Amino acid sequence: MFSLTNLLWLVLLGTAGLYLWRSGQFKGRARSIAVNHCKQLNLQLLDDSMVITGLWPVRSAAGSLVFRRRYRFEFASVGDRRYQGELTMIGMRLLNIELETYKLPSAD
Repeated sequence: MFSLTNLLWLVLLGTAGLYLWRSGQFKGRARSIAVNHCKQLNLQLLDDSMVITGLWPVRSAAGSLVFRRRYRFEFASVGDRRYQGELTMIGMRLLNIELETYKLPSAD
């Protein structure tokens, strides 16, 4: 028989599993956005790096409760140095992308 404690543990494990599964979807979306942004600027996303650095509950434009996620990634412009970029999403929607100042390729 299930006791109340067992039921609570089951709900907590289910919630944790759902969070991990959904986190992979958000990370994949963030990576896709970063890849496209880097391609538009002739940059290279390095190591498929996408690390979550922040997670906050916020209200969406519709008033529902969603999470604001911040991801950090690395990119290169001419291949000699790594630069940092940061991407912020609210739900599945991109809020902004910030890139560290990087060196442009020489125009020869």
